[in-house]
Parts: sequence; C-alpha cells; structure tokens
Amino acid sequence: MRTTRAPLARPVLPASSASSASGTSFAPAAPAPAAATGPGPAARSGRTGRTARSGRTARPALAALALGYFTLGTASLAVVGLGGPIGRDLHTAPASVGVLVSVFALTFALAAPLAPAALARLDRRAVLLLGLALMAAGGALSALAPSYAVLAGARVLAGLGGAVFGPASSAVGSLIVPEEHRSRALATVFAGMTVAAVLGVPLSAYLGGAVGWRWTLAGIAAATLLALVLVAALVPAVPAGEPPTPAAYRRLLTTPGAAATVLTTLLYMAAQFTVYGVAGAYVAARFGASAGAVTLVLFAFGLCGVAGNACGARLSARLGGARTVTLTQLGLAAAFLGLLAAPGALPAAVLLFALWAFFSQLYQAPQQARLIALAPAQRGLLLALNASMLYVGISLGSLLAGTFLPVLGAGPLPALGLLPLALAGLAHRASVRRTDRTAPAPSVAGATREGVTR
Repeated sequence: MRTTRAPLARPVLPASSASSASGTSFAPAAPAPAAATGPGPAARSGRTGRTARSGRTARPALAALALGYFTLGTASLAVVGLGGPIGRDLHTAPASVGVLVSVFALTFALAAPLAPAALARLDRRAVLLLGLALMAAGGALSALAPSYAVLAGARVLAGLGGAVFGPASSAVGSLIVPEEHRSRALATVFAGMTVAAVLGVPLSAYLGGAVGWRWTLAGIAAATLLALVLVAALVPAVPAGEPPTPAAYRRLLTTPGAAATVLTTLLYMAAQFTVYGVAGAYVAARFGASAGAVTLVLFAFGLCGVAGNACGARLSARLGGARTVTLTQLGLAAAFLGLLAAPGALPAAVLLFALWAFFSQLYQAPQQARLIALAPAQRGLLLALNASMLYVGISLGSLLAGTFLPVLGAGPLPALGLLPLALAGLAHRASVRRTDRTAPAPSVAGATREGVTR
C-alpha cells in the first residue's frame, strides 16, 4: 500500500533570522560594541529592511551627516576665535563675546531632550532637515546682527537647530547601516565635530582677521545650507521611532546604567573644558607660547583627535565599549598629569595636547553605541539626552576655567580638571556594574550582550 506524506511546514523565522536566510547577511556579526543579542535594530525600531544599507553604500549619507556635524561644531565654537573682531565691531568686552559659547551650549542642552517629543510626528530625515535649516537661519542672522543682543538671539536660534540635528544625526547614522557596522558609522558621523576642532575653529579665527567676522559667519551658514542639500539628496527616509512620552522619559532614566552613562559624559566633558575652555590663554601662559605657537598646539590637538576618532571603532570592537571608555579616561588623566609636571617648553605642550586629543576622541563612538544598546527603541531620546549632557559639561567646564584661571593661574588648571575626571571614572564604573547585573546570561554559543559589557 502506497502512502503519501504531507509536506513539512516551513518554519517561520524571526525578523533577524529571516534577513540572514534571505541573503541579506551571511557573515556573523563582528564583535562591535553596539551589537547585542536578540532581534536586530530593524525589528526593535520598527523600520523596514530597506532602510539599512551596506557599509559601502551608506558612506555618502554618512558623509553628509558628518558635514552637518562639522557645521554644528564650527558654529558652536567659531566665536572663540572671533572674539576680538566681534568685540571691536559691536563695542563689547571680550568676556561678553565668550558668553556667546555658553548661550549656544545651554540652548542645546535644554532643547535636545525635548526635541524628540516635540518632533515625534516627523520622520527622522525631516528632523535632520529642520535642524539644519534652523542652524543656517541662525548663522545668517548672526552675520547680519547689528547689536550684541541680536547676535545672542541668533545664537539661541542656531543652538535650537543644533539640538534638533545633532542627536538625530547620530540616531540616523546608526539606523542606515547593518548592526555590525554601527560603531564605525557613529565614528564617521561624529568625525565632523572632530574635524571642526581641527579646521573649523582655527580657520574661523584666520578668516575673521582676513575677511571679517560677518563674512566668516556667513560662510558657516552657507556650508550648513550645503549640508542640508546633501542630506536631502543622500540620506534615505527613516521612519520615526516610538513617540516619546513622559512615561518613556521616566523609564529611560530608570533603565539600568542609563543615568550613570550620561552622567559620565557630562563629567568627562567638564573635565576637558576646565583646560580646553581657555586653551589659548592656558598654552600662552603655561608654556610662554606666541599666538602662532598657540595655533600650532591647537592644530596638533585637532589632528590627533581625528586619528583618535578613526581608531575608536576598531578599539571598541577589540576591547568592548566599556573598556574603551575606561581607556579614554586613563589617557586623559595621564595627559593632565603630564601638563602638571612638564617643563614650560613648546614641544611638551604639543606632545601632551596631542596625547590628550587622541584619547579624548576615542570616547564618543563607543559611548553612543553603549547607550543605543541600553534602549534601542528609544535611541533618539537617549542620544539626545547624552548630547544635552555633553553641552552641559562644556558649559560647566568653561565656567570653571574662566572662573579659576584669573585666581589660580594656568599651572593648576589640569589639577582642577582631574576632579570631575575622577567623578567621571566613578560614574562609568557604576554604569558598567548596573548593566552587568541586567545583562542576559551567555547563550549556548557563548554570545554576550556586547554593547553594555566589558
């Protein structure tokens, strides 16, 4: 008797497995710090599989986001090098011009956590374009400002644009690539800020003397408009994430390790800006440097910062995100101790500022990847909170620098910076302990929650 067999039912694969089975990715994920077990980011955020591109095809979009971050970084700090021309033209004391940095930073810090809720109905590319448009408008108004009050108001407008664009660009950069390329994508996007420190700020200072501060600020606004056009042309549409609610904010702050991680960012930036906030005056006083020598030191700082940012993704893939952040803190501590003990010679300044820059720029990509791993569905909100704390740290460190430089002199400033750096180390250690407690046990294959463990 001949029997027939019913065809076997084809198993239904989860979203992450289905993408592999369909040919999207056959290779196992590299041990990047952003990787985590469980569903991939597409499943967690609700985006379609077509949003993520390969690392190669996403490069133009990431470059456009990096240009936007370059204009953000240059706009926020350009007035540091333009204090003299602005003060003379608007009949304002140099100290008042320095306040314009804090105006931008505090506006960014206050607006960044609120922007995801206010713009929840917009897709992420539209958020990027809105942020760049506000930055360009603020830059144009700054160039035309007839008075200090109008210039300060323009800085508020530009700060609002930065608060909208900055966190959204990090979120989009992490969403348009496969998960195993996330840390490198974040490093590419944030490289725009690093390059701003290398070229943007020194170039603004040079152009301020050559063509005037108004044309310099107009040029930054034009570069922002170029970034807007490139983002519109090259960045794919990315659906909005889960709309944030007051309950989402509360859950986010109670997520194990989240509060300690963003507190680490605040304290780490505050430590750096206790010296960098007055870097020109510090180098001149501590090492007897001329204006040209100060420019050389700052250029070395920025150049080595680019190298550090480029190495960040590779180091975090090898060491894990948490260990990489620890390494950055130890490197910054070594540089500050060196500044306390070094002789007053220019080569020592160049070497120690270069060391400082390299380790400091290892920080952002692994720290952002760790945050995304903590709450993938609310990555935009968590990255906005981290960016807010970054600018709070800049404001706090700059305030400490401006307050204590006239009182203590240049020599002891790095010792002052070691205090918030030590607190940043304690906060980082607390974040690691809390995420370790909630990390799932390794699977049979030995997989671990790479994004939040050592």
